[in-house]
Amino acid sequence: MRTSTSKTLIAAASLMALTFAVPALAQQVPPDVQAKIDAMQAQIDAQQAQLNALKSQIATQFNAPVAAPIAPAPSVATAPAKAVAPAVTATLKNGSPALASGDGAFTFNIKGLFQADAATYNQDSNLPAAVTARDLNSGTNIRRARVIFNGKMFSDFDYNLTFDFGGTGAEDVGRVHEAWVQYSGFKSAKFRVGEFAPSVGLADAGSQGGSAFLERPAAAEMARNVSAGDTRMSIAAFNAKDRYLWSFAVTGNTMSSLNTAASGFNTINNDEQLGIAARIAGTPVKTKDALFHVGLNYSGIINPADTGAAAATRYPIQLRERPELRVDATRLVDSGAINADSASVTGLEFGAQYKSLFLQSEAFDYRIERLNAATGVTNPKFTGWYVEGGWVLTGESRKYNTQTAAFDGVTPAANFDPASGHWGAFELVARYSTLDLNYHDQAALAADRIRGGQQDITSLGLNWQLTPTVRFLFQGQSVEVKRLNAAGDPIGQDYTAFAVRSQFGF
Repeated sequence: MRTSTSKTLIAAASLMALTFAVPALAQQVPPDVQAKIDAMQAQIDAQQAQLNALKSQIATQFNAPVAAPIAPAPSVATAPAKAVAPAVTATLKNGSPALASGDGAFTFNIKGLFQADAATYNQDSNLPAAVTARDLNSGTNIRRARVIFNGKMFSDFDYNLTFDFGGTGAEDVGRVHEAWVQYSGFKSAKFRVGEFAPSVGLADAGSQGGSAFLERPAAAEMARNVSAGDTRMSIAAFNAKDRYLWSFAVTGNTMSSLNTAASGFNTINNDEQLGIAARIAGTPVKTKDALFHVGLNYSGIINPADTGAAAATRYPIQLRERPELRVDATRLVDSGAINADSASVTGLEFGAQYKSLFLQSEAFDYRIERLNAATGVTNPKFTGWYVEGGWVLTGESRKYNTQTAAFDGVTPAANFDPASGHWGAFELVARYSTLDLNYHDQAALAADRIRGGQQDITSLGLNWQLTPTVRFLFQGQSVEVKRLNAAGDPIGQDYTAFAVRSQFGF
């Protein structure tokens, strides 16, 4: 490079000397000398073009601004610089590593969510002898421990792979929580296939990393597990615009070991159930400081799973739910297994927000169509609803996510920094929920009675969001369960619980 540059400088100096020192002789230069001068000019212009291309290449690779190129002599055209492939960019927003190709066609993100819960249950010591859940286990557990890989391929394909090592009542050994691929190339719809939870309600669609309470309301949690819920095999089409969302999914069975007959909604077997899940929701009123959300959701089991058991329980559907706290996984209300031809859940959604205040509510109607019911035995139906709200004391607002048509968490205006007088965001929350799984519980015909029980829960909480990735939740509960066993003896109880969640994500 030095030799070439020296030659260039010598040639340039010679040319300048010839041009300015002897202008009177410029018209008398012999043809062979003029040819040599023209050749040197061409060499200078070519080397200038190479230097410009080299500067452009270096600037592109190191994301530096490109210096203005040296203009070539007007008499000689320069060849365009050789195209350079776009560089890969790396970011670390809120601690989440992300890679992206220069053209944006490929992305790769690593995310995580870790939630550790601790709870204490305060029960009466003189419960009736028939009560079985008389010693709920106070303690701790890892509720969620998720590692998430997601991104984009070839511009129009999205993907997600999520592993979860948390659990309910005790840590799980680890499982695939989500695994799906999605085509997003159409303007009017997206298509997703794989293992994921289709959208079936307002509480269901909200992010659990930003939820107002430790768990979803019992009525909403039970509704989502009829034909949707975590680890569900599904095919879905949906669209999310600025104001409205619609979605429709065809679903199979769940893939998680947490959903076996012993601990979940339906039994996993070779003859999987077939179901559907649909939702339409949006914000008919939306301003800078306020919004109103309305929605309708429906989910159903078209063909229940075939367990291969006796005819009376061959196609069982069972509705049951925990009391909105998972440190102890005991379910206190339970319909029992019902031999069924089909089942459905219809839900109504309402939500509102004004600055730092938010409110949301849902009501659900659950119906089961019996299979080969005996004379006098009718098809059961159940109900559940909740209402919850919150006030961000520090003035921030909960985010409304138009892609999910649901409320997400609070981002503090200033991150936790005591030295600067910043403590993050604080939010007061309250909820009342009820779930009634009794049906004809006083009927004379025993086969028509379902004594699943009624569960009413009042919850109060304080949420502390230190940064976008770190938060603590403090929650108190008052639980009231009214239930009779087959003999008519009361097996319900009233108790209180206090729980704390420590959470961080990236």
